[in-house]
Amino acid sequence: MRGMLVVLVLVAGCLAGLAASGGLRLPAVIGDNMVVQRGTRVPIWGWATPGERVVVRIAGQQATAKTGADGAWQVRLRPLNAAGPYEMTVSGATATLTVKNILAGEVWLCSGQSNMQMATYAAQNAAQEIAAANYPQMRLFVTGYAAVDTPQQDCTGQWVVCSPQTVAGFSAVAYFFGRALHQELHAPVGLILSAVGGTPAESWTSERGLLSRPELQYLLERRNRSLVEYPAAKKQYDEDMANPARLKEQDAQCEKNDAGWEAPSFDDAAWPVMAQPQQWETFGLQIDGVMWVRRTVQIPDAWAGKDLQLHLGVIDDQDVTYFNGVKVGHMGTETTEAWLKPRVYTVPGALVKAGTAVLAVRVTDMAGAGGILGGPKMMYLAPAGQEAAAIPLAGPWKYAIAQRRSMPVPPLGNGNSWLPTGLFNGMIAPLAPYALRGVIWYQGESNADRACQYRTLFPTMITDWRAHWGQGNVPFLFVLLANYMTAPEQPMDNDWAELREAQLQALALLNTGMASAIDIGNPGDIHPQNKQEVGRRLALWALATTYGRKGEYTGPLYRDATITGNTVRIRFTHVDKGLVARDGILRQFAIAGADKKFVWATAVIHGDTVLVSSPQIPHPVAVRYAWASNPEGSNLYNTAGLPAAPFRTDDWAGLTDGRL
Repeated sequence: MRGMLVVLVLVAGCLAGLAASGGLRLPAVIGDNMVVQRGTRVPIWGWATPGERVVVRIAGQQATAKTGADGAWQVRLRPLNAAGPYEMTVSGATATLTVKNILAGEVWLCSGQSNMQMATYAAQNAAQEIAAANYPQMRLFVTGYAAVDTPQQDCTGQWVVCSPQTVAGFSAVAYFFGRALHQELHAPVGLILSAVGGTPAESWTSERGLLSRPELQYLLERRNRSLVEYPAAKKQYDEDMANPARLKEQDAQCEKNDAGWEAPSFDDAAWPVMAQPQQWETFGLQIDGVMWVRRTVQIPDAWAGKDLQLHLGVIDDQDVTYFNGVKVGHMGTETTEAWLKPRVYTVPGALVKAGTAVLAVRVTDMAGAGGILGGPKMMYLAPAGQEAAAIPLAGPWKYAIAQRRSMPVPPLGNGNSWLPTGLFNGMIAPLAPYALRGVIWYQGESNADRACQYRTLFPTMITDWRAHWGQGNVPFLFVLLANYMTAPEQPMDNDWAELREAQLQALALLNTGMASAIDIGNPGDIHPQNKQEVGRRLALWALATTYGRKGEYTGPLYRDATITGNTVRIRFTHVDKGLVARDGILRQFAIAGADKKFVWATAVIHGDTVLVSSPQIPHPVAVRYAWASNPEGSNLYNTAGLPAAPFRTDDWAGLTDGRL
């Protein structure tokens, strides 16, 4: 990636040199096959010799501009209302450029982190979806990666016609959203994708945006300090990564030789117990390093000699897994994004004997969260094809820490996608002022540990983008994070829940919208495959609020609460024709008194409201719903089949309050 960045920076420098020396040029986003926003004045811009006269002609109209001292020019075309196709010429003193196969339609910018970047080939039913993607009036543009410390004039990328050949590697969410608009509006659709996996919102916000809020200015101070320190820090980082001895810092209690810990005969009686699946950090272990987990299972007589499938869910980051002391599987650095992949290992029948067997897993966490993740249903042992008879593996396991590690953190600098303002500078600034109908956004996972800050950062970013485009309050639609990780046994504070709350608070800005994915995630995969429904829900909001189509477009949203005796009545907006408890009684409601200790509650639908109570809480003060990273079983919907968004009635301090 760093090599790619060098190329992009060199290309940008060369292109700037062309403009300064008189080469007539258009930005990458203005080219063959593009879609321009219909019904509005269309900016067309580029570069030529300083002082040169440039003429733009299209559809019988002509616009003229004179370049400034920097060689930049811009015209604004009168609205194009017919779909086209059009051909546009741009003429300077010595050259003419021709842009072909232009359509006028609906243009949306699609941005965020990996769930926006995730390609159509990775979505559910990918083969069928790709084969059917013949939409010549849909056009796709992908912005090349660039994270830099100063705003760029141009990016890399080109418009392509949507087809089975071009859609496979394009954003699944963006494609399904655009397809829904195209099919409903019967109009051309242009989708500009500018997304990078694993990135925080501050990387997508401009310097001007971060400066606008005093509480965010420290992010710029961090960036500026890092840029100064980068050469020395990068040298040290490279040396550390090249020297394995520097990657392990063992404290006195963990200087252990863990050889033999996989053996059935090893005595783990003194080891403490941890429920699996579970993040180490959630359990209270703030470490990176190596941990072993062990448990016994009873193998039925009928399984003896049969191959078994061992399912362990997702393991963050690496593992070596043993059955009765024999290695049956592993994932490590040889596996791309191993920390996101469910483990399914085959236990050869030759190892399988009736009676007690020992499972042992050596888990290595390099940085960040660690442990066995995913939902309890992802952990089981069974012969292939006999899942109904499976032995569940979720529950208590013995554990011991073998090593504590301190991994070097890549320094912030050009090329690092976590550089505050970096992605805005390289991948958003070059796109403005390309005329848009709106923006769709799927991001937040990388800011979950600072969810309280996101209440300020996210609306600041939205306002910042709108200011740079100068089109007023263009629609900005976002995805409420999908359910992920282990469902809690008891109500508790949760950073992902706080991040979703921060997202919902952005609805206070004019012309914003939300599509909830709270019910279509995957406990063991941060990249759930059902991107069709995410795109559809985004399109529902756009069609109703931007395009005036009738119909409900979001699930119930919390409005207010009143307390009468031991019962709290919750009111909602967007109930459609009524509230629905899907698949039985309402679940995932919790209630607390003044002591702030939540317990699971009884919740029943009463008209367009929900009544919440618990015999354990005679004097309720607060109610929460779906307040977890994975609120498994949350089932409040409206009659339009859209899920209620998580909420809380209290404003008590959360896990992330004050985190920077």
